[in-house]
Amino acid sequence: MDQPTPEPRTADIAIAGAGIIGLSLALELRRRGLSVIVLERAQAMSSASSAAGGMLAVHDPQNPPALLPLSLLSSQLYPEYLAHIESLSGKQVPLRTRHTLQYITPGTSIGRPATPSDLADLAPGLLPEPHTFALLEESSLDPHDLRAALPAAFRAAGGILLEQTDLLHLEAHSASVHLRTSAEPIAAAHFIDCRGAWSGFLPGLSPVPVVPVKGQMTNLRCPPDRLRCAIRAPGVYLIPRGDGRLAVGSTLERVGFNQQPQSETGLRLAEAARQLIPEAQPQQPPQIWAGLRPAAPDDLPILGPAPEPHCWHATGHYRDGILLAPATARVLAQAILNEPTDVPLDPYSPHRF
Repeated sequence: MDQPTPEPRTADIAIAGAGIIGLSLALELRRRGLSVIVLERAQAMSSASSAAGGMLAVHDPQNPPALLPLSLLSSQLYPEYLAHIESLSGKQVPLRTRHTLQYITPGTSIGRPATPSDLADLAPGLLPEPHTFALLEESSLDPHDLRAALPAAFRAAGGILLEQTDLLHLEAHSASVHLRTSAEPIAAAHFIDCRGAWSGFLPGLSPVPVVPVKGQMTNLRCPPDRLRCAIRAPGVYLIPRGDGRLAVGSTLERVGFNQQPQSETGLRLAEAARQLIPEAQPQQPPQIWAGLRPAAPDDLPILGPAPEPHCWHATGHYRDGILLAPATARVLAQAILNEPTDVPLDPYSPHRF
């Protein structure tokens, strides 16, 4: 005899993907009083969110100009965002640095030129030649702090987090969205796809052009007083964690879903870092890791409604998922609730492709 189909678990919002984007959005929707279920194929904060550098790189020259309004909003929201996470989770997420030295080419107008006094104060271990740097008021955090705090904050806020749960199929109806998962059926008033590099395809949902871009990083060690800011230079960035660890990244590799780190890549990154901070030394044993960034063709996020009723996309954050999480949570929650958004979403619309 066939087993009866179980009744679906219900919620106002169902989110697929428990990275920083999915959980930040879920936390914002819980703050607004909505019931939220988040599905995660692996463990929360286990992919790009934990493999990231953690720079809040608002003024990175590599960012598309259309990203700036969302970046500025997110930077403004960050203090409140971190305070909310800390109050719910009881776990601290400190800003590890508050300035960035950005390599600039002649004629570049960004920040202000870094003076010898700036270098002596923030980066006394730096060998600046032959580079010229601008000083930016940009912060960084350690994503591992967020990995510990953000899922705990969401659960403390009354959210439901289902890890090790695959989303298999979606059916969008006129009044709700039904999800078939590897664990149990779910019915929600709205569904949001926040699956990052895995957002390119889901049965039942119109596809978006997101592809994975692999990034590899390594850890070095350096006396904490030798570098007190992040550094972005050609081919490498360095982010001190304040305790002697120096995160060094990162590569941009279009190799599909291959997340295997490579020791030779770690060695190249370490050598590039030591050209700037000669005192930096590899950790023993050496540490190297990789993550997959979700990239759209124009390197901008994909934020807004899908063609299917009650379905939304929040993906494609590429190199700036950590930075853009608070603003993405704010504006997409506003859009779902038919409120005016703090920044226009037209540049990020899924329908632009």
